Amino acid sequence: MRTAGYRCLACWFAAALACAGTSGCTSLSEYVHNRFKVGPNYAVPAAPLAPDWIDAADKRVRKPGEDLSAWWKVFNDPVLDDLIETAYRQNLTLRQAGFRIVQARAQLGIAVGNLLPQTQTASGSYNWQAISRETANSLITTTGFNRSRFFGQWEYTFNLAWEIDFWGRYRRAIESNKASLDFAVADYDDAVVTLLGEVATSYVNMRVTEKRIEYAEANAVLQRKTVEVLEARKKVDVGGELKADQAHALLAQTQAAIPELEILLRQTTNQLCILLGIPPEDLRTKLGPATIPTAPVYVAAGIPADLLRRRPDIRRAERFAAAQCAQIGIAEADFYPRISLVGDFGYSAEFFKNLWRSPAFMGSFGPSFQWQILNYGRILNNVRLQDARFQERVAAYEAAVLNGQQEVENGLATFLKAQVRAKSQAESVVYADRSVKIVLEQYKLGVATISQLILIEQNLVTQQDTLAQAQGEIALGLIQVYRAMGGGWEIRLANGRPHLGPLEMMCEPVSVPAPLPPDSPNSSR
Repeated sequence: MRTAGYRCLACWFAAALACAGTSGCTSLSEYVHNRFKVGPNYAVPAAPLAPDWIDAADKRVRKPGEDLSAWWKVFNDPVLDDLIETAYRQNLTLRQAGFRIVQARAQLGIAVGNLLPQTQTASGSYNWQAISRETANSLITTTGFNRSRFFGQWEYTFNLAWEIDFWGRYRRAIESNKASLDFAVADYDDAVVTLLGEVATSYVNMRVTEKRIEYAEANAVLQRKTVEVLEARKKVDVGGELKADQAHALLAQTQAAIPELEILLRQTTNQLCILLGIPPEDLRTKLGPATIPTAPVYVAAGIPADLLRRRPDIRRAERFAAAQCAQIGIAEADFYPRISLVGDFGYSAEFFKNLWRSPAFMGSFGPSFQWQILNYGRILNNVRLQDARFQERVAAYEAAVLNGQQEVENGLATFLKAQVRAKSQAESVVYADRSVKIVLEQYKLGVATISQLILIEQNLVTQQDTLAQAQGEIALGLIQVYRAMGGGWEIRLANGRPHLGPLEMMCEPVSVPAPLPPDSPNSSR
């Protein structure tokens, strides 16, 4: 009996293999090469990479890539270091990304479980029954045996159904879920890179705005002195009242800019609070005064190929494509029969004491198959659908590579050109400040006019405000470069051991993503 069942299973398997060679999907040789799985095996798509950066010849661009795991420390600002650590521990957006890793890990566990018998059900029951003597053809009345109308029945059964993974349906699902887990880890790392970049950017903007307010207040003091001089000479000079009014107007204009800058400063600190995972508060009292972070002259940019390894969003896009590639094989598996082993085992007896005796045993076991036929092209079109989605994600991966290079180039241009701009702007401020002092003395001597003095003072306000922004632009450009290079996600590697910040206590460590393999052609079928 058992031999006949195995022969039947072998016949079905041979028939399915024959159909595999004629169905127009995965050939028999490819099926064997893919380790007995239908569908294409995944290969990392080729990435459109430039050989080098546009400004690679600039001496300030260091070609050998340096350690970017703690790039913010190049500013030598303890306050910024503390903000980065606090944001990593407390940011709520990052916590959401961490929980998505937990979900992906659980989904992978579910997929792995499907390799084992998919259905395993144990059930038991006891029924007390009564048979009517008045029904037609009742066994009790038509037979000569004295049978009892009342009896009990004990039953215990165990059902088993195990679909054998001949075509790789469940193994492809595991591949897809493994790639999805890698996707979730890369998504978390990308959230870390984004968070650190935003914290550093907000901090620099806060210091820039403080400096702009400082310049505005200093100019207001200077202009107030001019007003005092003009007020004192208003009745002596010809047109003195008009000159005083002009000075008052310039002072009021400068003073009016201060509240506007204070609004911007409050908005910046509020944003920084949200990044830190705390309600908005006056951070300036806690952080204390400081200058605009000073960036080094050089930047460690490496080469464009480093982006494939460092940028989490590129790894995320690549893993997204890998997860979808496995879905093609899952869809193709529907072309073939689902071969299963099905069994029912149990015991049935009237009295419980006899339930476990060998005569009470009952059961059945054998292979079965289900084959979708006359599907009217639904399976084929589902394969086409999954393949089109895969090609879409390959294109998204290639676009992510290009976008990463663009962001690095933009950051490099900003960082390098801002240094030149800030240097020239600083010279402009020196000359503008000297001009104000000279014209003010000349005015007191009657050599310069009030129009010249007001014009020079207005110019000083503009030049100092622009200088503060130019100095901040250097730091912001460097932040943009390191953020575009994908630096900083390594912060989750504490003491050589992976962790997920606030999620460390609730889930196991996540392994460090391995570098992507060298460029290779897309998977083909």
